[in-house]
Amino acid sequence: MNRPLLAPPATGLIRRTMTGLLALGLLLARAQAASAAWAADAPQAPAPSGLTFRIAWKGGPFPKPLSGRLYVMTAEDDARQAPRFGPNWFRPEPFFARDFTNWNGETPLVLDGNCDGFPGPLAELKPARYQVQAVVRVNRDTHKIGDGAGNVYGPVVTADLDPKRDAVVALTVDSAAIDRPFQETSRVKLVETPSPLLSAFHKRPIKHRAAVILPKGVEKGSAGPKRPALYIIPGFGGDHTMAFGFLGSPRLAYANELVRIVLDPDCGTGHHVFADSANNGPRGQALVEEFIPYIEKTFPIVADPRARLLNGHSSGGWSSLWLQVAHPGFFGGVWSTAPDPVDFRDFQRINIYAPGENMFRDRAGERRPIARRGGTPMLFFEPFSRMDDVIGWGGQLGSFEAVFSPRGADGTPRKLWDRGTGRIDPETAKSWEAYDIRLVLERDWAVLEPQLRGKLHVITGGLDTFYLEGAVGLLQKSLAKLGSDAQIEIVPGRDHGSLLDAELARRLDAEMTARVKEWLPPSQAE
Repeated sequence: MNRPLLAPPATGLIRRTMTGLLALGLLLARAQAASAAWAADAPQAPAPSGLTFRIAWKGGPFPKPLSGRLYVMTAEDDARQAPRFGPNWFRPEPFFARDFTNWNGETPLVLDGNCDGFPGPLAELKPARYQVQAVVRVNRDTHKIGDGAGNVYGPVVTADLDPKRDAVVALTVDSAAIDRPFQETSRVKLVETPSPLLSAFHKRPIKHRAAVILPKGVEKGSAGPKRPALYIIPGFGGDHTMAFGFLGSPRLAYANELVRIVLDPDCGTGHHVFADSANNGPRGQALVEEFIPYIEKTFPIVADPRARLLNGHSSGGWSSLWLQVAHPGFFGGVWSTAPDPVDFRDFQRINIYAPGENMFRDRAGERRPIARRGGTPMLFFEPFSRMDDVIGWGGQLGSFEAVFSPRGADGTPRKLWDRGTGRIDPETAKSWEAYDIRLVLERDWAVLEPQLRGKLHVITGGLDTFYLEGAVGLLQKSLAKLGSDAQIEIVPGRDHGSLLDAELARRLDAEMTARVKEWLPPSQAE
C-alpha cells in the first residue's frame, strides 16, 4: 500500500499538448489497441437532468472508435496543479467517472448523476466554484490517468457547480499526454525490448523497460571487467525514470560499484510486482527468461546467479522479496525495505483468512485505518476503497487483486471484499494463499532453505505509514521458528518515508558489496 520512496522526477514525464487531427488521431489509434477488449457500454447523450457534463472532441472523427473510461476531475478554485493529475491519496478532490465504448469523436460523451463518484455521488457534490477538467482514458498499459501516454485531456475550466440545479457544463478534450523522451547520459541508459511472453498473453505488443545506471568509469560495451548487478523495483506509482534520483540522493547511494537496473513495474492494473498472475500474465517468468538475459548480453554485467541482487521499497519491496523466493536459484540476495504485506494474516492489520472478517470495520465496529501520520490515522479503508473503484482500474487496492486474485467470470480480477459492505469473500481469500510470502516459505521450506541461505534481508519501520510492520513481524517470527538465517528488522520510530536514510544506505552498500566482492575491483571490494 504505497507511494514510491521518491516521486517520479518532474522531468520524468512531459505534459504537453499535441494538437492537430492527424497527430492525435494516430496516437489515439495506437492507444485503442490496448483497450479494444473492454466492453462496458453507457448511454452517449441522455437528456440532462441535474448537473451534467458534456465532453466534446473538436478535431473530427477518430481513425478507429475508442473504448475506455471518462473522468471529470475537479480541484479547488485556487489549486496550482491541474485537476487531471489527481487524485491525491491524502488530499483527494471530488471526481467522477464512467466507462464508455465505441466513441468515434463525433458525438459528445455525457457524464451525469448515474456516474461513479468520489467521495460520493454527483448529487452529493458540495456546491462551490471548482476547477474542472475532462480526461478520456484509453491506455490500458499504465495506471496513470491524466498523464498516461495516449490519454486525452482538455483545458481547465472554472465553473460554479451545484448538483441541485439543472445545468450542462461543456468541456472539451483536445490534447494527448505523451511520455517525454528518455534523456540518456553517459551513465544512465534506457533499455527496452519486446516481450514475446507478455505480448502473447495480452494479445498486443508489450515491452520490457528499464534504466541502467553504470558505475563511474564503466561504459556500455566496455571491454573491461564485468560487474555484478542490482535490480531495483520502485514502489507504486514509480517507474524506471526514478533512476536519475539514485545519482543525487544520499538516501539512495548504495551499490554504486554495481550496475544498477531500475525496472519499470507500471501496468494497466497498477503495479504488477513481477509476479506471474492470472490477470497480469507471466511477469516474473518474462523478467528472468527474457529481460535479464537480454540486459546481461547488452551491458557489462556478470551473468551469474550469485551476482544478481534485488532491492525495492514499498510495493517494490514486496516485488523484490517475491522474486527472490519465487526464483531462489536465479538471484543471489534481496534487500527489501518497507514491503507491502508479506503475511496476509496482517494485511494492513486485517487477517483476510479469519472467518467473518471485514475490510471496512474491525470486530468492535470501528473504522479500519489504512494510513497514518505518526500515531494518528489519516486514511480509512472504506473511503479509500471507494476512491479506488472510481479510478476504475490501476488503483492501489485493485492492483493487489489483479496480482493475487483469479480472473472472475466477467474477465476482471475477482474481488476480495464486497465494495458495499466490506465483507471478505473466503474463497477469494483462499486463492491469495499462493502469494502469501510467509505461507509460501513455510510450506516449501525444505526445498527453499538451502537456496535462500544468506539471501533474505527485510527492513521496515516500526511506525510504517501504511501499517506494514505487523506483517513483517509475523514473517520474522515464522522464519525464526524455521531456523532461517534471514535478517528481518523493524526499526523503531521510522515510517514509510523516513526508513531509508543516508545511514541505512551506507549499511546496504556495505552488505551488498560484501555479497558480490569477488567480482569487484580490489579497491571497491575492500
